[in-house]
This record gives sequence, C-alpha cells and structure tokens, in this order.
Amino acid sequence: MKKVAIFGNAGGGKSTLARQLADATQLPLYTLDKIQYRPGGERVPHEDYLARHADLLQRDSWIIDGFGCMTSAWERFDAADTLIHIDLPLLTHGYWVTKRLVKGLLVNPEGWPENSPVLKSSLNSYRVLWLCHRKLTPAYRRMIAEAQATKTVHHLTSPRDISRLLQAHR
Repeated sequence: MKKVAIFGNAGGGKSTLARQLADATQLPLYTLDKIQYRPGGERVPHEDYLARHADLLQRDSWIIDGFGCMTSAWERFDAADTLIHIDLPLLTHGYWVTKRLVKGLLVNPEGWPENSPVLKSSLNSYRVLWLCHRKLTPAYRRMIAEAQATKTVHHLTSPRDISRLLQAHR
C-alpha cells in the first residue's frame, strides 16, 4: 500500500479515516479540499487544481482524501494501488453530515481550509448526498468490482468495517 485513494459519499468519514490511516502507515496525506479551496472557501482556478493533483499522482506514495472533480477522481483511482470506498447507508451519511455541521459551527472541521463556510458547505453536502447515492455510488461499486483483479480494494459498508481496516494497519 503506497498510493491510496479514499472516496465515497459526503459525510462518510473519509477525512477522519484518511488522517488515522496516514498516522498508522506514515504515508503522506493530501486532502483535496485544501488543494481545491483557499482559506475562506474560495475555489482555486480549476487548471491550478488539476496541475497540483497531477503532481500528487506522480509522487511515490500518498493517501488522497476527497473527490475533487470527475476527471481527477478517475485519474486518481487509476493511479492508486489501494482503493478504499466508504459506502455506508444513505441515512448514516446524512447523519454524519449533520454532526459535522453542528460541530463545525463551533470549530472548523479538521482537514478543511481555514475559515471555510461550514453552513454553505454542509448545505452543498446535503444536496450532493442523493445525487452521489443515485449516480456515483453505483459507478464506484462497478469500478471497485473490476479493480479487484489488479488493486487492493476495501469496500467499507459500516463503521465496524472502518474500525477493522484501521486495526489491521496499526
């Protein structure tokens, strides 16, 4: 495990898992929200994001957390040797987005750019939940089923699965 892509629907615990896995494996962690957004939540120019993402993919090792955009996501999945798909029930994703929102009103969520607009981002997460569930999640499931022949694949469907993965790497 040298190049790890962690992905899934909003509010699934991707960033938390990525931080914990980076600590356990000593692999460098790159959070796409910090690459795609400036402090305060302003988006960087798309070309700058794509160039930075392409640079990350060329490195010897990484854990990359987040979505970015459709193009960069599929490039990352192709470059990774390990795919971790967090695929929890839709209600769990929604509940965890709500928990992040409430906590984020007091403290900036870990892994987010400084002074990010938590309310605006959370409302966007709620909007994305159903779209991702209907469109991307089935595509992710097909992709990881096909990738199992050439990559290490972890399809995590419960908080217990997430805990087991972390225990295996401690």
